[in-house]
Amino acid sequence: MRPFFILFFFLIPILSFSQYDITGKVMNEKEPIPFANVILTQEDGNIVNGGITDEDGNFSITAKKGNYKLIISFIGYVDMNQDIELFDTINLGTITLTDSTTSLDEVVIKTTKKVIERKPDRLIFNVENSIAASGGDAMDALRVAPGIALQNNAITMIGRGESRVMIDGRLLQLSGEELVDFLASIAADDIKKIEIITNPPAQYEAAGNGGLINIVYKRGARNSWKNNTSLAYNQNKYQFTTLRNNFFYNKNRLRFSLSTNGTLGNRREDEEIDVLYPDGQWLSDANVKARRDNISGRLSIDYDITEKTTIGAQYLGNYSTPDYDILANTQIFNATNQIDSTLINNSFSGRSINSHLYNVHMTTKLDTLDRKISFDLDYFDYDNKLKQNDLVNSFSPNGDFIGINLQSQNLGNQRIDNVSFKVDVEHPFSNININYGGKISFIKTINDLQNLTIQSAAPLFNPNSSNEFEYTEKIQAAYINGSKKIGDHWEFQAGLRLENTDTEGFSKTLNQKNTNQYLKLFPTAYISYQKNDNHTFSFNYGKRINRPSFRNLNPFRIYINSNAFSEGNPFLQPSFTDNFEFNHTYKGKLTTNAFLNIRSDGFGTIFSADEETEIQSIIRENYYTNYNWGIGEIHSFDTLSWWKSQNQIYLLGSKTVVDDNVVGVPQNGTQLYFATNNTFSLSKNTKLQANFWYRSPSKFVLFDISESYSFDLAIKHSMFKDKLQLSLALNDIFDKANDGKLTSIVNNVETVYAQNYSTRFARISISYSFGNSKIKNKQRNFGNDEERRRSN
Repeated sequence: MRPFFILFFFLIPILSFSQYDITGKVMNEKEPIPFANVILTQEDGNIVNGGITDEDGNFSITAKKGNYKLIISFIGYVDMNQDIELFDTINLGTITLTDSTTSLDEVVIKTTKKVIERKPDRLIFNVENSIAASGGDAMDALRVAPGIALQNNAITMIGRGESRVMIDGRLLQLSGEELVDFLASIAADDIKKIEIITNPPAQYEAAGNGGLINIVYKRGARNSWKNNTSLAYNQNKYQFTTLRNNFFYNKNRLRFSLSTNGTLGNRREDEEIDVLYPDGQWLSDANVKARRDNISGRLSIDYDITEKTTIGAQYLGNYSTPDYDILANTQIFNATNQIDSTLINNSFSGRSINSHLYNVHMTTKLDTLDRKISFDLDYFDYDNKLKQNDLVNSFSPNGDFIGINLQSQNLGNQRIDNVSFKVDVEHPFSNININYGGKISFIKTINDLQNLTIQSAAPLFNPNSSNEFEYTEKIQAAYINGSKKIGDHWEFQAGLRLENTDTEGFSKTLNQKNTNQYLKLFPTAYISYQKNDNHTFSFNYGKRINRPSFRNLNPFRIYINSNAFSEGNPFLQPSFTDNFEFNHTYKGKLTTNAFLNIRSDGFGTIFSADEETEIQSIIRENYYTNYNWGIGEIHSFDTLSWWKSQNQIYLLGSKTVVDDNVVGVPQNGTQLYFATNNTFSLSKNTKLQANFWYRSPSKFVLFDISESYSFDLAIKHSMFKDKLQLSLALNDIFDKANDGKLTSIVNNVETVYAQNYSTRFARISISYSFGNSKIKNKQRNFGNDEERRRSN
């Protein structure tokens, strides 16, 4: 491995400036006043600098030598004006504001965030304001999030490909089925918002062709404690019940939260695979009863050691037993389209999953110029144990038993361990904001599959279909990012992220080792131009990497019957994507979005069937270059106080060039996507939400994909000053959200794959909150909150 090229150039010397500090503490007659506005102006009234007081009433601002006026203000108090002659650091001591003669006993300002918000670099879905997600889990929240598609155990952005998922800004080293199971353990009621970042800046991971999805947990309000208990019952073909409890404590220097969740019950999952051989078809369908039993919990604690330094820790744990009862039926037709035989598979898959995510972190301010450094140490372990029994019997067309086609037992154990250390530095200068840092990540996964053939009373170990596979991955990364605002109209941001990756895959069974090493640079660039209050234009570019999942790298085969199997590929290489995006926003209501994604060395699943042997295989290969484009409109409607609406419509296109080594027919074409999310206020305490989305038939890589759509209704009623909430949700009423079919032609054989992990259900939930939720401190935002957020 190359020597660590990294790191950490965040140890850039701290530069000195000919600026001086103005500090002080703002109080009333009894206690400090937090969040008071502190503004420093020139004699002509032009603002030089400003800020707000912290929770203890302290403030610190900087300026060059000169004569200024200091203005301190807060609702309910008389403004303080003081002339300042600045030639050295000044500590003004305690500044006491006096009550205004028109002071109110209490000022309560209520605002309602939109369910969907558009920011320059991301789309924000405020889960806490979504009725449809109430009482569900993180997967339910993602299902109603705008522009997100959930299909075939993949989480994708519409028109952009599979996305990586973060929890509070920390990347999960999971994908596919493992990621879905993990997210199903997180309560939607614990989630504050979901950030959909189509083209992430340099400080974020470079992984994920489809951008990043950041799930942000709720945090308790200042100077309060709160407890919330909820119970939700879901009815599908089967039913499941979820009980959750969340406790928040936030007082002085300590912030603490504890959440526990438990689910008991089952759901329906159906699959079909139809292989259309010229001399006869194989039509297969599987009905699955999937168990959803799990218990999970989250613990978070933060403590302010000093005014400048905060330490904290987080834990997220999950234990689940997602067992499967499977009844699969395969009809085999002859050349005259008559049933030749039938295969019936009765199988049971017993699984137990343990996962633990640990984090410790520290953030400290380096000086009064808002320089800040943060450290994160993370450890993630994931253990998935499997015991699957398969019995495939063969029957004649009239139902007579012919014999056993396959009888086996699979014993599997998958373990993932990931340790990472990250450092981030925010380093503002007088005319540009710089942030930089680095990360080291070590991943090890072990996949052990033992296949036992049952030919007699005692199972026999089958070395041909068993394997023990170990995979290690080491990633070292460093980045630098800078942003600058020029005048009142232009804003620029650019970044570079350098990642060095070393991988090694070793099959003990095959005594086969595969290694890979690559050093890649990932640039990002953003330009924003605000012509006036009505028109804002922006353009961004970013390069991304998509690494194969651990499951796809595992070379062993899993047999469905004696003629069908699925296997991974240890030789898979990462794919790379260049993303270009343009946005125009009109009056903050209407956004035009256009994008182009170019993916090289793309890898994916191929449904391959051999016409001669009738062997059906599901394999993974690097085999294509893909061009994705889209143009759309996003509109926010809030003119009427009783109706809020968020709407999207996109025209999407895809063109694929397939490598010569794959005998497949590329599918190129266009797609229409439409979504509308509507909230109606029926009364002060009752709200109705109606969501609908539609995806027309589309073509992508080797697949012709049928249409899909979803219609959801939800109503929520609040009582006892919002402490008690009742919700009723009807999700995916027509059962069409995951009912699409994927058709591909490989080796001149057409294969049709259909999956319906049904999301149609009726959910009734009740939630009760109690505690001291009244905030003692009066809070008022400063005018540049958004600008300061974007500099983080």
